[in-house]
Amino acid sequence: MTRPFADLQKEWLTDPAYAAEYERLGPIYEVAFTLAEARRKSGLTQAEIARRMGTSQAAIARLEAGGKPKWETVERYAAALGMRAGITLYPLGAS
Repeated sequence: MTRPFADLQKEWLTDPAYAAEYERLGPIYEVAFTLAEARRKSGLTQAEIARRMGTSQAAIARLEAGGKPKWETVERYAAALGMRAGITLYPLGAS
């Protein structure tokens, strides 16, 4: 029997170890999602961004899959999209 992911995740989040790791990794995946979403909205492919950044498509794929980029890399990615990178700070426990 197949269960929806949302139901499984609710169950998993009751495990303190899982919840702690989920909380730790959240910001990393938020960066990856933000970059990939900006690229998709721009209508560019990973290969096109890679070419503009002077790197490989595989490097862009790793970045968009949750790699931990240096700030300089985020800035270069944003510039390749014709954008500027910035950050937002949230109170603890908020997202």
